[in-house]
Amino acid sequence: MAPSGGAEGFEARLRAEGLDPGTWGNGPGDRYSPHEHAYDKVIVVTSGSITFGLPASGASIDLARGDRLELPAGTEHDAIVGPSGVRCLEAHLSASSLGGSRRIPAGEW
Repeated sequence: MAPSGGAEGFEARLRAEGLDPGTWGNGPGDRYSPHEHAYDKVIVVTSGSITFGLPASGASIDLARGDRLELPAGTEHDAIVGPSGVRCLEAHLSASSLGGSRRIPAGEW
């Protein structure tokens, strides 16, 4: 079932899963250096775009409005914000709650 509406629809869907998302955003071209976290996290883009890099595999994951990224604890990642900036919802889970890194396109979660 696809999330409906704007950011409120995405947030409601995450809360229905038992998650407690917060919001963040960055301007066009902003960058995050490679880093990792001690917790699993779920990110949903509510507007704009962002590309996450996974240095260990050399993969990159492009996210736009409605796309979801599940990132397990200890996964090194970096990011570059798209040309229109980005706004996201992010929820943290205990380490090992997620099975692996995966992108879920808008409309598929």
